[in-house]
Amino acid sequence: MTNADWPLWEVFVRSRRGLAHTHAGSLHAPDAEMALRNARDLYTRRSEGVSIWVVPSAEVTASSPDEKDPFFEPAADKPYRHPTFYEIPEGVKHL
Repeated sequence: MTNADWPLWEVFVRSRRGLAHTHAGSLHAPDAEMALRNARDLYTRRSEGVSIWVVPSAEVTASSPDEKDPFFEPAADKPYRHPTFYEIPEGVKHL
């Protein structure tokens, strides 16, 4: 297997504890262990990460932006999910 045949991996990095992983980019690697090591070297060179995820691109399933209206439509009929039904007490500063 040559470098051109290696699978594509998506890289997600968590910059600090308590934050969510964010997509940092993609890379080619022969296996998960090498993808993880390459992601560390490529995306966390300045020690900005505390956790890295690598996922084969072929395993990522995503919704289509062209179908956003019908895909997200079921959420529109659940008004209780919107904060309009709740009163925020005066003492709460960061909600």
